[in-house]
Amino acid sequence: MNYFVYIVECSDKSLYTGFTTDIKRRISQHNLKKGGAKSIRGKLPVTLVYSEKFETINDALKRESEIKSWPRAEKIKLIKKRLC
Repeated sequence: MNYFVYIVECSDKSLYTGFTTDIKRRISQHNLKKGGAKSIRGKLPVTLVYSEKFETINDALKRESEIKSWPRAEKIKLIKKRLC
């Protein structure tokens, strides 16, 4: 099974970092307000701006925690680096 860490940009331009086994389903859940993260329900729709794939849940959770601890500027750098 694959695990993914992702970053979405909310309608207010804030960033949300999460973890899932199915990115397409998870983004859909966020945008439907049902099953999405409570912290972004008032900031819909969200757009996927970054994702990373992992083979183990532990690696994915460590990376999610690492990215969540970063300031916004670091997350933007990561997103831009992946786009280049």
